[in-house]
Amino acid sequence: MLKGIPKILSPELLKVLCEMGHSDRLVIADGNFPAETMGKDAKVIRMDGHGTPEILDAILQVFPLDTYVEKPFNLMQVMPGDDVETPIWDVYEQIEEKYEPRGKAAIGQIERFAFYEEAKKAYAIIATGETALYANIMLQKGVVTD
Repeated sequence: MLKGIPKILSPELLKVLCEMGHSDRLVIADGNFPAETMGKDAKVIRMDGHGTPEILDAILQVFPLDTYVEKPFNLMQVMPGDDVETPIWDVYEQIEEKYEPRGKAAIGQIERFAFYEEAKKAYAIIATGETALYANIMLQKGVVTD
């Protein structure tokens, strides 16, 4: 165990986060996301017993978001015609605002199929047990400046 590191961050996940470089992408996927299919060229980390908010909060404590792009934090956009509420997005925004000076201005959305294409290029995908719909997040890593 280490001091100051959230306990939910496993040694495997910490190693992956450390290996990632500037502009690499990390997907935190809900339980319905095809993580193994999308992650054929990525590192897939299973965290099935955990929800996305607790994982996101822990990661953002150690993971800088990219300051060179306008939207380093992206959500999977709801498909037109889907009558789905996304209250988990409000939770994500509250978590993100604790760690990102730009606040919700740094949060964007990517159309569902474009999100899948971008996920195929991600460095890593975390497969969670999150049951909320459209609960997928893509983070772009920045640099540590201090």
